[in-house]
Amino acid sequence: MVLLCLHIHWYIMVTVRDALNQAMDEELERDERVFLLGEEVAQYDGAYKVSRGLWKKYGDKRIIDTPITEMGFAGIAVGAAMAGLRPICEFMTFNFSMQAIDQVINSAAKTYYMSAGRQSVPIVFRGPNGASAGVAAQHSQCFAAWYGHCPGLKVVSPWSAEDARGLLKSAIRDDNPVVFLENELMYGVPFEMSEESQSKDFLIPIGKAKIERQGGCDLGILAKFAHWPLTIMAS
Repeated sequence: MVLLCLHIHWYIMVTVRDALNQAMDEELERDERVFLLGEEVAQYDGAYKVSRGLWKKYGDKRIIDTPITEMGFAGIAVGAAMAGLRPICEFMTFNFSMQAIDQVINSAAKTYYMSAGRQSVPIVFRGPNGASAGVAAQHSQCFAAWYGHCPGLKVVSPWSAEDARGLLKSAIRDDNPVVFLENELMYGVPFEMSEESQSKDFLIPIGKAKIERQGGCDLGILAKFAHWPLTIMAS
């Protein structure tokens, strides 16, 4: 991490990976109902090291390594959410979430409606999504449109470290199921983060568009996650 002082305001350089790690760490500390489960998230610190250090800090009951069975551990996570816990379910890649699509859609997304608002499912499904370098066909698909067309789910695709931190904290606190789509290519990219965004109370509301550059009213350009720099160049 590198500290910068710009116009008397302090900034810190944080990678997207570390921002996600901070968000989970703070929410695990804040709420004992929060736990993380998935393949290699504990002793191995996660396939992409997003959960680095969390198992050593919180132990086996809060950071849980699962077998390679997405339908199984996604179902466990959904059931835990229905029972009052707040699970973070990590897919090693969202391509593998297809194995658990019944749990994500028919169990998590539809239960609040099917129960007439009596049963919430506060769960976060998170992990890398979309194309990356050298990961072949089985690891390269983007599922934003798939999940975005399923009623009952909130779908989040962060770009910067600040977005990743603030949105993940909001997702964990949300009473609805949230699909949190990260980009593998962005994990190691550092971004400036202000002192304000380092606060444990820092949240970014889900569902509100972020204006990165204010311009005239003749043209608006929309983008998500890794395509953001191209839109800035175009503007």
